Amino acid sequence: MPEIDFSQFGEIETQPLTKINKLTGQFLHRNWVTVPHVTQFDEADITELEAFRKQLNEEHKNEGIRVTVLAFLMKALVSALKEYPRFNSSLDATGENLVLKKYIHIGVAVDTPDGLVVPVIRDCDRKSLVELANELIEASVKARDKKLSPADMSGGCISISSLGGIGGTAFTPIVNAPEVAILGVSRASMQPVWNGSEFEPRLMLPLSFSYDHRVIDGAQAVRFTTYLGERLTDVDALLQAIP
Repeated sequence: MPEIDFSQFGEIETQPLTKINKLTGQFLHRNWVTVPHVTQFDEADITELEAFRKQLNEEHKNEGIRVTVLAFLMKALVSALKEYPRFNSSLDATGENLVLKKYIHIGVAVDTPDGLVVPVIRDCDRKSLVELANELIEASVKARDKKLSPADMSGGCISISSLGGIGGTAFTPIVNAPEVAILGVSRASMQPVWNGSEFEPRLMLPLSFSYDHRVIDGAQAVRFTTYLGERLTDVDALLQAIP
């Protein structure tokens, strides 16, 4: 971009980028220009899931346990990655082979005053909802206290960027390469849904699923988000996959 003296148009103030801003900017720019992105949008009915989540937290409130929707999303992703292992892969350095991973580590984007960081929660397929919920809290605290190490932010298989606590209806998250996909989540809202005979209020969660088109095609992505939505809707099926 050409250098522009913005002061010629009016009063300005210059603020330096944080170290995290600079590193994140370089990383995201590299991913954006090297990965052919496509984003699939979908919705999941989480009416029963939210009711169960509130009940679970009420039952364990004296223990200080607080399970968020994010923990359920991680469990649903575990199930989906097992069903569609191609999404749990990376291209090798030649770009001619897929490295399929037998472990499931999930990165979770955390907003901090200094910028965005993505700590990785390991072995999500071996942990309970409560264990995941507790690790999410610990990772968020470490992120905001600037105590995350490079090892804490490496080795992810897929990432989640959740903006539901802020708002929005949809967005296009950038793939966290060398991962091949990232799940974006916006704020859930009550919507009238036709059940075959009448409209009924259902809590719908917007999903924005970006993927590397070199590895995943559109049909595969739709099958993945459809399966993910079914798992989030069917709490019983989701709980069967939880240790």
